[in-house]
Amino acid sequence: MTGPVRSAPVWPRLVPAVFTDSVRWRDMGGRAAFCARVFASIGLALYCAFTFQLESPMSSVTTVMIVANPTVGALMSKSVWRIIGTVLGAAVSVALMAGLAQSPVLYVMVLAVAVAFACLVATFLRLFRAYAAVLSGYTIVIVAAPSYADPNGIFLSAMSRLSAVTVGIVATAIVFMATSPRRPQQVLTQIGQVMRDVVAHALAFHEFHQGAPVRDQAVAEPGLSGFRAMPVPLYDSRGALLARIGGLGAAVEYAATDTYEIARRVNALRVGLSGLAGIVATYHPLWRGMDGDAPDLRRLHGRIAALMTELLDLMARPGWVDDPAPVRARIGAALDRLAADERAAAATDGTALLAAMDTVRDILAQLDTVMGILTGDAVPRRVRLRWFLDWPSALRNGARGGIITLLAGLIWYVLHWHSGPMLMLYIVAASSLISTTPSASRASVLMAAGTALSVPAGVACHMLALPRIDGFPLLWLVLCAFVLPGAWIQFSPRWGIGAFGYSVFFAAQLDVSNPIRYDDIALTNTWMAFLMASALLVLGFRVILPPDDRLDAARLAASITRSLRRLALVLPDGPGTWVAWEGLQVQKTTRMVQRLALCMPPAERQARIDAALASVSLGRLVIRARRIADGPALAARDRAALHAALGGFARLRRDPDGTARGLEGAADAMRAGADTGTDAGLAAWRVAACLDQAAHILRAVPGFFHRHGPLQLAPDMPGARRTLAAPVPAYSVILGRVVHG
Repeated sequence: MTGPVRSAPVWPRLVPAVFTDSVRWRDMGGRAAFCARVFASIGLALYCAFTFQLESPMSSVTTVMIVANPTVGALMSKSVWRIIGTVLGAAVSVALMAGLAQSPVLYVMVLAVAVAFACLVATFLRLFRAYAAVLSGYTIVIVAAPSYADPNGIFLSAMSRLSAVTVGIVATAIVFMATSPRRPQQVLTQIGQVMRDVVAHALAFHEFHQGAPVRDQAVAEPGLSGFRAMPVPLYDSRGALLARIGGLGAAVEYAATDTYEIARRVNALRVGLSGLAGIVATYHPLWRGMDGDAPDLRRLHGRIAALMTELLDLMARPGWVDDPAPVRARIGAALDRLAADERAAAATDGTALLAAMDTVRDILAQLDTVMGILTGDAVPRRVRLRWFLDWPSALRNGARGGIITLLAGLIWYVLHWHSGPMLMLYIVAASSLISTTPSASRASVLMAAGTALSVPAGVACHMLALPRIDGFPLLWLVLCAFVLPGAWIQFSPRWGIGAFGYSVFFAAQLDVSNPIRYDDIALTNTWMAFLMASALLVLGFRVILPPDDRLDAARLAASITRSLRRLALVLPDGPGTWVAWEGLQVQKTTRMVQRLALCMPPAERQARIDAALASVSLGRLVIRARRIADGPALAARDRAALHAALGGFARLRRDPDGTARGLEGAADAMRAGADTGTDAGLAAWRVAACLDQAAHILRAVPGFFHRHGPLQLAPDMPGARRTLAAPVPAYSVILGRVVHG
């Protein structure tokens, strides 16, 4: 006989989910701690500003809202670059006012050029270095605004502005450094975890190729024959890993600001993370078409999957990052076995198997190298990583910032509006700030929305709260209450830039002095200036020069193709060449992901991202073949055939199929005369395997490399929806008309 059925307790259903979900609870706790530190910084900065009798005490509060960051290293980096930008902007402001005080139209034109340059540089620079350009842009207006009526006071205005910024920075640094625990090991722990997750991603990939049942979850581009896409979980895992590795790169730079151990190894950690991203990029679905379903290939993938399982078990033990020798020894043993198996595959004419072995051997070798670099077990060569300079986006952001600055200046000049300086201040500041985001046009809408919401908050604060304040504690509490929504949402991925705009510009529009003087007309003009400036911001970044995400993605694809051609024809294989090249292409692919996410459905987007990552693997194949050719083992005849085949990359953008035919012809010639019993013969087979894989990638997605591929065409042109695997028809020079026949 069964006992009575007991119902589940009722109290968990009555408690809000945030109190039962540990992840959400930690997130809420982190946000609350950040807000508490921000509020303490506001109180200290405002108290010091009143004590020192600064002309604009709220400027120190605005500085707190801009500088505050949960990571102490990020805060320090942001603060240093903010001071540098403020000094530069103040110097430029004094120079402009001294030279053009009597020519307001010329002053506005030169200011528009300066702001355009600041927006351009802010688009180029990474992390908080961009704030130097941002601050140098809008400090010009902030310093000059009080001196438009009296140009002789420009120097005192510059000193006042620099004093307020310094007070805000120092107050924020004191509070955050005193209350934020230093955890230099946390970054190293995260690096160890992401290495383990990369191995887990590789395990899932090899299990899929081994014949795991997840292959039914694949997402293929419609109408793309011969292309086997990966399961959806693998796509999700790949995207998440690349995003985490990018975030760790920023975390390493922040930690290096205030931690000697990280600063000493910062270049090695950058190189290691770049190599880790390269490993993730190598696992693209074009492997499937190359391998096929042969039993020996499935056995190879099963063996590598078993190796990855062993590595995961070894990496699960505590402290493996401090002692990576067992993990690296297991990888070394697997590499030795693959070297022996390659000879057997070459002797039995296993072309596809040898190609798969070659790729696996290269991945394991890079995994071993990356683990040695990231764990401190090996010292990398001095490699100078390059950062991708997106010239089209930078020029467009610079033009947008310059145009709307010119429009705002002309509105001020024509209307003689005494709130014109506030209009200029917002336009210059917001333009520079959103130029640091991946998509300035979309950030402009969020920034303008946040600013528009700050206006009614400012009205409520001035009309309902400030008249009832009779001391500093109440003023501090009121400011914290109004700033709370922006500080709480500021680091939300979706609404962060809007919350940032609300917090910063709410503080900027408050007219708080000691004692407080109320001027309803001036305040109303200030609020109208912020609303008009928000409309101008959206007008410049969304209407006058609207975004074209498909065109940006096409430019990135063309840039990857040109870089691949240059790697094959021009770049020498010197120390660090490959690491710098690979890191640059991964950056381009990451930007392409951001652009395509806004203009394409998932299936088409994934196919193009797969092709971009396959291009990175194609570059690896080129370098691998060239390195074998530079060694003493390869015969002179085979070396000449290789260089002739690589010369076919000169026509990559106009005839990728022709480039593939040249690679295949050179590979067949090398195998035909190779004696697999000698080192020269094995080297020839290895080079031929590289060329076969390169040709396979080119034939699988010719539309990605061709200058008239579907991505390179306007959405309304014939062929713009063509799959990447379809042959690209020839185009005439006149009107881009398709030539039939």
